[in-house]
Amino acid sequence: MKPIHGKEVKTKKPNPIIQPINWFLAPHPPYLSLRLRNLLFRLDSPMATIHNLRPAIPVSPSLHFPSSPRSPPFSFKTHFKAHFFSTVPSSIYYHQAPSLTGRLFLPSVSGIWDALTGGNNNSREAVLAIRRGMLLFREGDVSGSLVEFDKAIELDPRQKAYLWQRGLSLYYLDRFEEGAEQFRLDVAQNPNDTEESMWCFLCEAQLYGVDEARSRFLEVGRDPRPVMRGAYNLFKDGGDPEKLVAEFTSGRENDYFYASLYAGLYYESEKKVDASKLHILAASQSQYGQRSDDYMAALAKVHCLSRNWISK
Repeated sequence: MKPIHGKEVKTKKPNPIIQPINWFLAPHPPYLSLRLRNLLFRLDSPMATIHNLRPAIPVSPSLHFPSSPRSPPFSFKTHFKAHFFSTVPSSIYYHQAPSLTGRLFLPSVSGIWDALTGGNNNSREAVLAIRRGMLLFREGDVSGSLVEFDKAIELDPRQKAYLWQRGLSLYYLDRFEEGAEQFRLDVAQNPNDTEESMWCFLCEAQLYGVDEARSRFLEVGRDPRPVMRGAYNLFKDGGDPEKLVAEFTSGRENDYFYASLYAGLYYESEKKVDASKLHILAASQSQYGQRSDDYMAALAKVHCLSRNWISK
């Protein structure tokens, strides 16, 4: 009770459950797989940004995204402060996302308990290190990003099995064996992740060649996104990357971006530098690549920078 103008007024105490959850349940939690991260990313519509809504994560065997950006899913219906893992304002075009079936893979029961109770401070520091690593990667400092991701693992070893961001940094530092190991750990936790399977292939293609990498290919569940199913089949079975790009050239901006990006990455696995450059530059210079704050849009730019195709 606090006296205000001579009157006793009850002060509202912070919710002991919601408060420690706020930092943990961010719009793009670091441990989410690439596939889930991209699906959740669509929640970052301009309307969602205006209302400063931070989606939370229910554990459910079947999840559906609403068609209206005014009522985003995964929410406590509470207004939160600015986005935790977002580094720039979102300007993504809003599209209704496909339904996602299957269970969300959270880091561990003990990790959730730490988040709910305040637990070990190392868990929070690890998440902050991941955020710093993601920001450094977006800025083109791949080595610096890896330092932060490794620091996160040192602080909280449970994070390692979910750090797909670390695998991407390892790829661009030519540490392909460690990158493949990272992606295999991720897929072991989420056997439905298409992109991590393909990134494992990309790492192993650099180590052993395309044929051997394909013999080691990590098969995963069916991705709900047509563009990712097409890319996955290309990497798994071989084929013509040009057909993948052609199929999505006149479609949505994000589909064209991903078709171009993975076509270019596939060409890189085959050592076809000119074709790889053509498509990854197209992805980076597309409207989605330029305007979206998707982590993979930043990756396309990092790829071009690391190959000296563009300058900062």
